Amino acid sequence: MRVLGATALAVLLSACSGGLVPPEAGTRPVSSPPPRERPVRGGEFPETPVHLPARQPIGATPLPAMPARPVSGAATAAAAGLVAGPPVESLPITQESAERALAAFRLSCGSLQRRTDGSGLTRGTDWAPACQAVQNWPSRDARDFFIRHFEAVQVGDGAAYATGYYEPEIRGSRERRPGYEVPIYGVPRDLIEADLGLFSDSLKGRRVRGRVDGQKFVPYYDRTQIEQGALERSAEVIAWAADPVEIFFLQVQGSGRLRLPDGGVMRIGYAGQNGRDYTGIGKLMKDRGLLGPGQTSMQGIMAYLRANPEEGRAIMRENKSFVFFQELTGAGPLGALGLPVTGWTSVAADPKFVPLGAPAFLSMDRTDATGLWVAQDTGGAIKGANRFDTFWGAGDDARAIAGGMSARGTAWLLLPRGVLGRLQGSATGQ
Repeated sequence: MRVLGATALAVLLSACSGGLVPPEAGTRPVSSPPPRERPVRGGEFPETPVHLPARQPIGATPLPAMPARPVSGAATAAAAGLVAGPPVESLPITQESAERALAAFRLSCGSLQRRTDGSGLTRGTDWAPACQAVQNWPSRDARDFFIRHFEAVQVGDGAAYATGYYEPEIRGSRERRPGYEVPIYGVPRDLIEADLGLFSDSLKGRRVRGRVDGQKFVPYYDRTQIEQGALERSAEVIAWAADPVEIFFLQVQGSGRLRLPDGGVMRIGYAGQNGRDYTGIGKLMKDRGLLGPGQTSMQGIMAYLRANPEEGRAIMRENKSFVFFQELTGAGPLGALGLPVTGWTSVAADPKFVPLGAPAFLSMDRTDATGLWVAQDTGGAIKGANRFDTFWGAGDDARAIAGGMSARGTAWLLLPRGVLGRLQGSATGQ
C-alpha cells in the first residue's frame, strides 16, 4: 500500500487520531497500503528541496473552480455538495498524461466495479461501460476515451492541495553485518487487529490494533519500545538498514527499495502498522524553531536529524507510529487497491471523497502537478475533499520533486457520464 506514507514528504505531518487504525482506502494502499491499510503520508509545509530535480517546477495559473456552496463538515463527497465541472474536452489533458492514465484506469477497473464506493458517488455498475471499452481502447486515442466516457464533477469548492510521495531507495542488507544494524521488521505474531463494528453499530468501519497482556487488550508497543527490543521474540527481521533516518522516512513512504551490498535490490512494502497515532515531525520541528528558512523540506529535516543524532532519535521517537514490512516480488510498489502505482500518474486520495480507481484532473499552480491522475492509493494524512498526494516513482528526481511538492489549484473528479444527474436527482427527490 502507500508506497504510502509520505510526502510533501517534507512535511511528514498530520496525524492519525486516537490509536484507531487509519482507514486505508482500501489499505493498505492506502497507502494500497492500506484494501489494505496505508501508512501515514502527508506534507505540510514543504519548501524548495536541497537537491533540485532535473525538471524544474514551472508555475502555472490554475483553471477557476465552478461557483459552489460547499457543505461544511461533510463526511463524504456525496454530502459535500456537487456541481458540474467544465466539459472534459476543454481540460488541457496532454496525450502523454492521457496514455498513462488510460493504462492506470484499465488496471483499476476490476476494483471500481467490485468495491463499495465510500464516497457515496458511484455504484459498481456505473463503471461498467467505461471499463468494458477501456480493455481494447488504443493508446493513441487515450484523450478521446476520457472525453467520451466521463464528465467532470467538482466536490465542494474544488479548492485542491497536492503534496507528493515517491519510492525511496536506501542501503540495506538481508543479513545483519557491520554498518547494517537497524532491523526492518515483518508483522509481529502478537499484533491483533479488532473490528470495532462487531461490538457496536456506531463503530462500523473502525478498527483498532493492539496485543493481549494477560486478560487485557492493550495498545501495541510504540516506536520507542520497539527500538528498545520489544519485538525480539515476536517479529521476524526481514532485512537490516544502514541508516535509522532513512528507514524512518521509508516507513512514512510505506514502501521502497533496499540497495544491497552486492548491488542487488530488495523491494519491501507495507505489511502492517502498530496502531499508534502518527506524529508529523516536520511540523513538530518547525514549531520548536529547529528548522530555518529553506530547511522544512524532507531533505532539510533529514540533514538536521543526522547532524544531531541523539536529539534526532528522540524526535523520531515522538512519532509513536511504526510500520512493518514484507518483501515484494511483483513489479513496482502497491497502492491501497493492491495494484501497482505508477509515477506521474497515481495519486493518493481520501476514499470518502474520491472513488478509489477513479480519474481526477488537477489544475494546479505547478505544471508538473497539473494533469490527469488516477486515485489508486490512500494516506493517513490525506484527508478531506480535494486533498491529493501525487506519486512520482523512484530515483533522485522523484525524491526531489516529492520532497518539495506543495501545489494548490482546482480539482475535478472524472465520473461516468450520468452519475451527477442521478445524484442531483436523488438530492431533489426526483
